Order: sequence, then structure tokens, then C-alpha cells
Amino acid sequence: MAVNTDLIGREFPPTAPYLVGREKVREFARAVFADAPQHTDVEAARAAGYADVVAPPTFAMVIQDLTLQQLLALPDSGIVLARTIHAEQRFSYSRPIVAGDELVGQLRVTGIRTMAGNALITSEAEITDVDGAHVVTATSVLLVGDDGEDDKEEEGTR
Repeated sequence: MAVNTDLIGREFPPTAPYLVGREKVREFARAVFADAPQHTDVEAARAAGYADVVAPPTFAMVIQDLTLQQLLALPDSGIVLARTIHAEQRFSYSRPIVAGDELVGQLRVTGIRTMAGNALITSEAEITDVDGAHVVTATSVLLVGDDGEDDKEEEGTR
């Protein structure tokens, strides 16, 4: 089954609010080797002008993942997780994510491009606080590999 191109332009419902926890920020910072003190030390974060510890920029992926799960759960998407890799990621911030934020994500599929039987699916997750103020737009590209069905059919006709 090929990736369903009818997904282009599709918007998904907003996710439930995600409360950014201080320990989650610290754990994430350790996992990605973000060793700046404002990621783990409340006093260092406050000295830098923040209310609490500041999440590393890639932390937005935690919320974006909630939106991508909606896409991956569609039975008619044509996306087979076993043939899918995360090919590209970008973030465009209005402000940093800080412990205590409650964030909501909403995904929109912005494009699907085919190349050599593979599909590149581009999506944007608009991540806002619960009051609707923009925090970050997370753009990702998923590469869905060819299922090989055309090759099997070709081999059967030789």
C-alpha cells in the first residue's frame, strides 16, 4: 500500500495538554547531553531570567511525538512503521519551553513527495501553551520505504 496522498493538508485534533515537569526536563537534558546549568538547576535558570529549568530545544519532540502518533494510527495512511525512519527535524521557537508550561500540539501534514518508490511525508506540529500562545513549530520529515510490491510483481512477470 502506498502512502495516502489525501493526507496532504489534513489537520489533526489538538493533543491533550502536556504539563512539562522539572524532572522530565532534567532527564531529557541528560539524555541529549545538554549540560548547560539552566537545564537542570532552578537557580541557574532563574538567574538567566526563566521561571524554572529550561528544556533543551529538541524537547519539543516530546510533544510533537504525541501529534505524530495520531498520524501513525490512521489505518488508511499507508505508513508502515517498520519501513519508516525519521529523516529530518526542525524547530522554530517563539520562546523556550520551561518546566511548568502546559503545552498542546496540533499536527498538519504539509506535503508528501515520492522518490524512487519511497515517500517523504512532511508535517508541522504547532505547539502552543494552553492559552493558545505560540511556543514552537516542530517540522519533521518521515521517510517511508518502498514496500517492494512493484518489484515482486515485476519478478513474477519475467
